[in-house]
Amino acid sequence: MLHTMSTTVEAASERSAAEVNEQIRALWLRSGGTLSVEQREEYRRLVLEWAAAAPQSPKAA
Repeated sequence: MLHTMSTTVEAASERSAAEVNEQIRALWLRSGGTLSVEQREEYRRLVLEWAAAAPQSPKAA
């Protein structure tokens, strides 16, 4: 089964970190635990989007 990938990163305000995390989990499930070259790129893009959308915690002093 082929899945199309978006090559654009959605703005952090468009999707919550939880939504992006769900997409990351779905990618791993579809891949069976081993990512292809294309899936690794999608994973990288999703992790960057997730990091931008995740709430920032204050750093310890």
